[in-house]
Amino acid sequence: MQLIRKRAYARAGLIGNPSDGYFGKTLALVVRNFHAEVTLYEWDRIEVVFSQNDQTRFESVDELVRDVRLHGYYGGIRLVKATIKKLVEYCRRQGLTLHAKNFSVRYQSNIPRQVGLAGSSAIIVAMLRCLMEFYEIEIPREVQPSLVLSVETEELGIAAGLQDRVVQVYEGLVYMDFDWARMREYHGFSCGEYEPLDALLLPPLYIAYSTKVSEPTEVVHNNLRARFEQGEPPVLDTMVRLADLTIDAREAILAGDAARLDELIDANFDLRRSICRIPAAHVEMVERARAAGATAKFAGSGGAIIGTYGNDATFRRLQAELSSIGCRVIRPNTL
Repeated sequence: MQLIRKRAYARAGLIGNPSDGYFGKTLALVVRNFHAEVTLYEWDRIEVVFSQNDQTRFESVDELVRDVRLHGYYGGIRLVKATIKKLVEYCRRQGLTLHAKNFSVRYQSNIPRQVGLAGSSAIIVAMLRCLMEFYEIEIPREVQPSLVLSVETEELGIAAGLQDRVVQVYEGLVYMDFDWARMREYHGFSCGEYEPLDALLLPPLYIAYSTKVSEPTEVVHNNLRARFEQGEPPVLDTMVRLADLTIDAREAILAGDAARLDELIDANFDLRRSICRIPAAHVEMVERARAAGATAKFAGSGGAIIGTYGNDATFRRLQAELSSIGCRVIRPNTL
């Protein structure tokens, strides 16, 4: 019996987010400390198996409420089903014939939920990898992130950009350019320019995330999207400035200029804060990290932060400061 098992990893936006959804530029890295894993095997019918995140029985109404806050109403089942649908549609458009074998599929994930570490897109990327191997098809690497994004935006109505899907497909550290003049159509999808960089060039990084419930991405980004589309000048200007920060950050990383990268990381959060209403608990994470001597910005939509630190003593201060407000601090494994 054919058995396929694929993983995709959490990600952290290092510089530029959230400009990826607004024709900007970003730098992001995978975080191999956390992953989503999909297992697929040939079966007599198509079967999508519920996981631990798709609970349907509860000991009390309080347990049900907690589960909905953590996992939403549909868990990851909707992600798996939508990926299958989009893959089939893509293959038909491209004239690719799929064999008639059926399969059973299940997923699991240890990526912290709703803290902006791209847990949903990791499930989709892992699922797509399984399907490509099962059907023995190849999808160009630069197309895969856009296909994954279409699962979320077109099928499920989730507000998102390409950044997370690009770095989860390419892995490592990736510089991404989404300037409208550089975007191109490929296999019916809009694709940017993606440049893998050597993650060994990065200074010491940390990631801290809240162990409490945060806001899902679609809640955080919806208002910003409307303001951008309405042409609100501060929003438009900030997206341009975030893209410029990313260009500078790429140059700083390649030059080994850690001090300049520190400045840019802090500036990224300050710019974002100037146009967004950020929950006080999330602001406190950044302020405490900076008070401990580290740099800090959001790793994604909120609930997790990323930054640089100078030495082990600073890292220990980070752990002490942030653990006191219910946050876990880790060193990300990118390689």
